[in-house]
Amino acid sequence: MRPQHNPMVLVDPDLLVRLMKRTGNGREVSVRELADAAGCHPSKIGHLRSGERSTATHDEALAIAKRLGVDLLVLWEHTGRTVEAPTEPPCLAAVPA
Repeated sequence: MRPQHNPMVLVDPDLLVRLMKRTGNGREVSVRELADAAGCHPSKIGHLRSGERSTATHDEALAIAKRLGVDLLVLWEHTGRTVEAPTEPPCLAAVPA
């Protein structure tokens, strides 16, 4: 896992799911569409939705909030001096066949 500089912490995975069903423009957004907007892999969005993962980079968090049509701090909270970033479980690494 590569270290993140001041990752953002997702406030509530269920809120993310609800906002994906009805975005700021009233339309649903898919996992793939949200991942494309955030510039990340769709599995990361899936893990955020399920609660398996709770952090994203600031740029990803900002892009997700923007695509959903909400302010950044509706979905995310800053980490740093007052809020510690949770440790993420180690990711499985792909190995060549």
